[in-house]
Order: sequence, then structure tokens, then C-alpha cells
Amino acid sequence: MKVLVLGSGVVGVTSAYYLAKAGHQVVVVDRQASAGMETSFANAGQVSPGYSAPWAAPGIPVKALKWLMMRHRPLVMWPRLDTQLYGWLAQMLANCTHDAYRRNKGRMVRLAEYSRDVLRDLRRETGITYDDRQLGTLQLFRTQKQLDHVGDDTAVLDEYSVPYEILDQSQCVAAEPALARVRSRFVGGLRLPGDETGDAHQFTQRLAAIAAGLGVDFRHGVTVDRLVTEGRRVTGVVTSSGMLTADIYVVAMGSYSPRLVKPLGLDLPVYPVKGYSLTLPIKDEAGAPVSTVMDETFKVAITRFQDRIRVGGTAELAGFSSTLRRPRRATLSQSVSDMFPDGGDLSTATFWTGLRPMTPDGTPIVGTTGYPNLFTNTGHGTLGWTMACGSGRVLADVVSGRPPDIPAGDLSLSRYVAPIPA
Repeated sequence: MKVLVLGSGVVGVTSAYYLAKAGHQVVVVDRQASAGMETSFANAGQVSPGYSAPWAAPGIPVKALKWLMMRHRPLVMWPRLDTQLYGWLAQMLANCTHDAYRRNKGRMVRLAEYSRDVLRDLRRETGITYDDRQLGTLQLFRTQKQLDHVGDDTAVLDEYSVPYEILDQSQCVAAEPALARVRSRFVGGLRLPGDETGDAHQFTQRLAAIAAGLGVDFRHGVTVDRLVTEGRRVTGVVTSSGMLTADIYVVAMGSYSPRLVKPLGLDLPVYPVKGYSLTLPIKDEAGAPVSTVMDETFKVAITRFQDRIRVGGTAELAGFSSTLRRPRRATLSQSVSDMFPDGGDLSTATFWTGLRPMTPDGTPIVGTTGYPNLFTNTGHGTLGWTMACGSGRVLADVVSGRPPDIPAGDLSLSRYVAPIPA
């Protein structure tokens, strides 16, 4: 079948690759000049199944109020007349129960663990590299109170058989030797040895080249305007280069997906949660991290690439704003300066922002829509890089009429809305 994939971020490109591997004729359309140029461009660099947990959790409303009052706050919300935001927040609050958290966490871990395994298979099959490291990640606790509550995290990890290690200060230094220079700033940590790191932009561009070698037709610089339907079938896509048609259509446009499908009566509960990053050239190898360190206090990830450090964090609810705000930069700078003061050159750091497409329950929306030839692969939030390969493989299996390797029925839009009536 001919499949039209809308979007060439890491999720769109992995979808295209696995669709092509399944024997489909694939065309990818994106408004940018090349693959991975928006949210996939400069994210935190983590492939972290161990951190796959929904934001909606018991106690989060109270924590969120505290975060909003911090100077270097991990959560920022701008008062605005935005009905989409308030509807999304209401759905998120409805998921802040123990039962909902357990259900949502289970879905996310299932997909994330599978995705990491699929990524490992992809590396073996293609030889793709992307500044990747398989050295685990370390969640660092600055206070004894944080360390005392580590059981809240490990109970969930135990439930889903995710390996972990609780480390004291010296063990943290053994895992990340540069931390020996700042021992006074942390008390312990939680290490997830199965997690990985890598440059999502580099991965996306290199996988796009591999997919092109399989026959995938990438059409960049093309804006998607609207979907055309007849009855319950999509018959085409109106774009800046004219009408495009296919047998199957896949929406993988991140935060912009809801706008495209809303005229079809589909309500995708995906909201753009703005994140920021700094990229620093390494100036002292011995003072830089070897993998990813999560600063639990500021919710900031500090990740090592080959010759640079990526510092990512902040959740800002500001609609589709792309403004680079200096206070957000200050938070990232504070975290990396505290933990790795000699590692990177902050004076030449590149500051970036992107829009993470978040669902209220944390799980992406992958699969059928109620229109037989329209599928979605969107809503991955902060875990797009972590879940990309698994969601792309699941999507390709569903489109091809094959049962996926993992249960996937609860990943589709059907968990939010009833099917469209015949």
C-alpha cells in the first residue's frame, strides 16, 4: 500500500522506516528543510524506559503548586485564555489517582521497554550511530528527604521489573567520576543501568537516509494544510505543493496533530509543553558526565554526547510560543554549573526550545482513529526519543494488519473517545 506520513521528526521517521521495512510504498511530508528539525532537534538526549512515568500522579497537584513558587522552577504556567489548555489540565487532574497512575505507568513502561529493545535491534541491523552510549542514567538527590523517598520510585520499578541501584554518595562518584568535585551538593542517587543516551537529531537524520535507501520519498519544505475526506475515509491531503493522495495516512505532527484532525471530528488530547535545552562544548573531559545525570531538584537532565553536553528541562505551559526566555536558561545553567562546573563552556552554549506533545495520561496515541485509513503516532511528550522506535514498529504492524509484539489496543485514540458511528 501507499502510505503518506505527515511529519519527519523522530516519530515520523521511525514510522516511515518500519512501514518501508514492512513492504509499503512510503512518502513523508514535512514543512522543514530536513528531518528532525523541530522537537527532535535538541532534546535532552535520553532513551530512558526507567523514567517512563506519567506526570499525572497522586500528589502532583500539590507538588506543582510548590514548583510554581520556586526561583528555578521546573514548571511554568502563563495565565492565558486557552480553552485547550484548561480542558487538558482537567483531564490530567482526573488521572492523578492511584488506579490511573498504575494503569498509565504500565502502558508507558511496556512501550518504552519494547522501544529500547527495538532500538538495539535497529543498531545491530543497520550499524547506525548517533553519539549513543549504553551506560545507564543516574537520578541525583541533593537532599536527604529526596533520598528517603526513593522508595516511591523503586516500588513502581519493582512492579515492572525495571533494574535499578540505590547509590550512596561514593557510589554516585564511582558511576560519574566528575561528581567527586562537588560531593557537598548531593547525598545519593538512583541509577538505572538499562537506560541509554544519544543525539535524537543525529539519529533522525541518519535513519531518514537509511529509509530513503529503502525507497522512502521524503518531501521537505511542504506545508500540510488539511485533510480531505469522503464519508469515513481520508481521500487526500491539501499541501503547499498541491493535493497528495495515498491508501493510508499517518499523522505524526507532534503538537500540531490535533489541529489537523479536529475538522474530522477527532479530538486528540495533545497539548504543547514547552521544553528548553543548552548545548555546551566540552572543555574538560574529566569534569564532564559520562552518561546522563538527572538533577531531581530542578528536574533537569545533563547528558554527555561525544564532544558536548546537553542540558534539558523545564515544562512551560505557554501554548505554541517559541520565545526563548532567559529565566529558563538560568535554571539550566544553574543545574549544570552546580554538578559539572568544569565540564562545559557555558559562555558558548546554544540555547534552544521545542514543543513536546503531551497527553493527559502520559501515553502516546498510536494506532487507529475510527477512520479506517487514518492512523496517528503522536503525543509522546518528553519521551518521544525513548518511545520512537517502539511506536514506529507498533504503528507499522497495525497498518499492515499484523499483531504487534506487545499489547497495543490501549495505545490508540479509542481510550479517549468512542468510535465514530457508522
